[in-house]
Amino acid sequence: MQIRVLGCSGSIAAGSRTTSFLLDDSILIDAGTGVGDLTLDEMVRIDHIVVTHSHLDHVLAIGLLADSVTRRRHAAQRPPVQVHALAATIAALRLHIFNGVIWPDFTQLPDKAHPVLQFHAIEVGQVLQLGSRRVEVLPASHTVPAVGYAVLARQPGGGAWVFTGDTGPNPALWQRLASLPMAALVIETAFGDDETALASISKHLCPAQLQRELACLAAPTDVFITHIKPGEVDAVMSEIAAQVGGRHRIRALAPGQVMTYAD
Repeated sequence: MQIRVLGCSGSIAAGSRTTSFLLDDSILIDAGTGVGDLTLDEMVRIDHIVVTHSHLDHVLAIGLLADSVTRRRHAAQRPPVQVHALAATIAALRLHIFNGVIWPDFTQLPDKAHPVLQFHAIEVGQVLQLGSRRVEVLPASHTVPAVGYAVLARQPGGGAWVFTGDTGPNPALWQRLASLPMAALVIETAFGDDETALASISKHLCPAQLQRELACLAAPTDVFITHIKPGEVDAVMSEIAAQVGGRHRIRALAPGQVMTYAD
């Protein structure tokens, strides 16, 4: 299992790209601005995009990728890129982005019989079969309908790569993770503790909330922090180190980082 971090920032600035992960070479987990670091050849190989929720920093590149790969995929008679998301997320994408006003509807282009994008509604608890990969849909608690994902190991007993998506405190997630072996946990912490009220309103985590969430993990775990705002990584990670302690191995994700696990 190989996950390449294309973007892991809570917003944009030089060197900061928003959320997207490349699983192996054909699956995107979210499609933020980090997708722009892929070459055109790499983009053409994308067959599946799994989306956590409808916010722009996680979906911006879906339409741009479609525009970039349409000609090559059509010429090669490749099937549509399969976009997997909650029904509410798909409805938001159709209404607000792929509406002919903000962006063309690539579920109808280059023609209705051979679109470059195809949407598939998913539900929490569902296990998606994406090529040779199995990806479980996890619960999330955000300001819009949202999910996380667990990339399951191919071999029984292997550890899953878990991404919480954007979420505030989320008891349902920890109930599921209690019985799921994990190789790594990627969890967002968008704000420092000086913005706890904003974190609560926007249903993101701050370090104090992260401490309470990670207390639900029974075993020491490799934890990677994502979604910190540009310029705030050192401050937020210092607060996390002071509060969470050394039980888990906690690090900030970095764009371009490659995470590889035997499965």
